[in-house]
Amino acid sequence: MKGLRGVIGRVRGWRRGWHERSKLQRIDLYTRATLCSMVWLFLLTWGFLPLGTALDRGAWPVAIGAALFAVNVAQSVLSTVNVRPAFDHYRGAEPFARRRLRLPAVLLVALSGLLIALVAVDGLDDRALPVLAMDVPVAFAIPYALLVPARRFLLHAAAYIAAFVALLAAFGQAGTPLLGTALTMALAAVLVLGSVRPSGWSLSVMWQAEEARDMQARLAVAEERLRFGRDMHDVLGRNLSVIALKSELAVELAQRGNPAAVDQMVEVQRIARASQQEVRDVVRGYREADLPTELMGARGVLQAAGISVTVEGADGPAGIGAPAAVQAALGWVVRETATNVLRHGDPRHCSIRLARTRDAVVLEVENDGAGTTDPLDGGGDSGGSGLAGLRERLGALGGTLTAGPAGDDLFRVTATVPLTASGPAPGGPTTPAGPTAPGEHPAPGGNTAAGGNTNPGESTTPGGTTTPGGSTAPAPAGRAAPSAPSPAPSDLPEEQR
Repeated sequence: MKGLRGVIGRVRGWRRGWHERSKLQRIDLYTRATLCSMVWLFLLTWGFLPLGTALDRGAWPVAIGAALFAVNVAQSVLSTVNVRPAFDHYRGAEPFARRRLRLPAVLLVALSGLLIALVAVDGLDDRALPVLAMDVPVAFAIPYALLVPARRFLLHAAAYIAAFVALLAAFGQAGTPLLGTALTMALAAVLVLGSVRPSGWSLSVMWQAEEARDMQARLAVAEERLRFGRDMHDVLGRNLSVIALKSELAVELAQRGNPAAVDQMVEVQRIARASQQEVRDVVRGYREADLPTELMGARGVLQAAGISVTVEGADGPAGIGAPAAVQAALGWVVRETATNVLRHGDPRHCSIRLARTRDAVVLEVENDGAGTTDPLDGGGDSGGSGLAGLRERLGALGGTLTAGPAGDDLFRVTATVPLTASGPAPGGPTTPAGPTAPGEHPAPGGNTAAGGNTNPGESTTPGGTTTPGGSTAPAPAGRAAPSAPSPAPSDLPEEQR
């Protein structure tokens, strides 16, 4: 009973390992296994069955035939071991150590000698010789065809066949059996070359395409980083230069006792707060996810990967008509789940369903081919990747997220967000409105200042200065309060910038 359970466990482990492989890894394994099985198939047919004619021809033919079969088995084992490194050598992943061919070459010479000896003692039928001769070089030729150019392989094969046929002729073979042996050996060489080289070429092209896709993804990430860097430079570069110049001017004026230094520092404060708001706007636009856009993107990416996709419940760019914060949160769920469906398992179909109830929006993403892996277990950081990041985003809006197997090799992710969500949008926190002084206008985000923005919880004094907590500080004695906000940096003369 324990033995049967062990066998069942190993079979399940093989099945799990197969499902955990990518499609390209499965094709690679299938191709290698096919070539290795060819060796053993030829051994059991071309290499074993013809030896039956030696059983009734005496002790010497039987002994030589047994030795021939044993050496052939050893050659097949070495061929199976060498197929994988030969493939890696062919596609340029890892060089093949030439010393690994020494023992197979010695065994090929031994096989040829034993077959000639078997013919010399009249241990084979004339019809069995061409078939057995076909199998002798096959185990050596399969990995060797991947290690040398096709032209060199054909030249070496022709030289080997010529030498083998010449030795057979020297031991008395002639006529039709000799000609048939030469033709069948030539056919075996062409068969090996025609099956092994195209397989190696196909795998090499597929691996190169996979590496190109990985490189394209890395370049896309690098390009996005450069774009974000350019946006930050455009937002902060000029403003920081103005802040530096105005700070130097304020220092000079303060050293001379000129009250205009206060005006310059107020302007520095205004520019700094405006820059802060601009940075928040850039980051918010960079991080926000739009539900209709994410649905179209997920459909395109999954279909490009050969996965059929159905989307239910979202018609047109308006989507489900939910608030922007809810749609942004669900957009992140669609983005993360679509990305991780591609990374894990072997999905063939993915369905995305949106439903709006009286007080909530429910999103379900379901895919097959999940096996035992968790399609969302791709990263647990709070920055937005993986199950933990999605739960944090939805939790900020009072929503929930559940994920797990749904039976029949299915995996389902369900996100529920209330329509009355009051939390911040996943794009970034918004700044609460601060108190507004008379004659001032609110800045974007709710912050105001004299001629600019103030931090939350601060108020503006008639002199243009602010104090934390909303208290008002009197203007310094002997210093006149500015009668109007300082001009914007773009309005300054060139010599004051």
